[in-house]
Amino acid sequence: MPDLPKTLEEAIAQAKQATKAAISAGCKRLQIELLYPEIALNAQAIAAQFANLFTDNGVGLKVIFPDTGAAALARRDWGEVPFKVTDLGSRLTSVETKVAPEDEIFLVVCPSAVEVNKIEQLCNLVGDRPVILLIPQLEDVSIVGIGYAARQLRDRFISTLESAYYIRPIEGGAVFRSYPSAWQVWLEKGEKWELIASAPRKPVGDDLDLILAKAMDRDGTKEEINPKSQRRKRGILDNLGQLLKALNQ
Repeated sequence: MPDLPKTLEEAIAQAKQATKAAISAGCKRLQIELLYPEIALNAQAIAAQFANLFTDNGVGLKVIFPDTGAAALARRDWGEVPFKVTDLGSRLTSVETKVAPEDEIFLVVCPSAVEVNKIEQLCNLVGDRPVILLIPQLEDVSIVGIGYAARQLRDRFISTLESAYYIRPIEGGAVFRSYPSAWQVWLEKGEKWELIASAPRKPVGDDLDLILAKAMDRDGTKEEINPKSQRRKRGILDNLGQLLKALNQ
């Protein structure tokens, strides 16, 4: 069972191993979720590192960006690479044109809720070939529909995605998962981090609040927990800014 990562390099290495394990276990629709605000701005650099997981093994990888501009920028910055780079399509080109018989694995980089219907279409088109969503921004997927339509989307597609790797800092702790391990909740205690709970499903909302509150009460800590806080916690990728800058050099 991997520990909470201390650096971005460690998180990426863990994510690679989790992805390999999930694919070997037969999972076909995966998410790699690093829930930090700065991450999306550096998706291209992280994708370049992550792509090595497949190209080193001679796998027919296709890296897909949400739009033609992002794909063109990646092709310019990366130069000659041993995999194909494209986009999810536009008004003039359909998703169908982005899938070729020789493609074996699809890495979709930083898709947002706006692209969720195209991603679903892609997954339906490629059949049993793995599709990996790298740093997906799907937290606000409800914007693509409300009520019954949104529930249908969650039941039909979003619920089928396996979180191969997930890390999210919260006030007072962190939620973490690395396939095939259970979901974990970590609590900050001074300069250290302690694993306080494991669960078969992602702890969210009231369930997460209760886990944190019980741990704080057990330790006699009176600090109020607010999981919605955006304050970055010390110790979880605390040198993230420097690492992200280094990725772009």
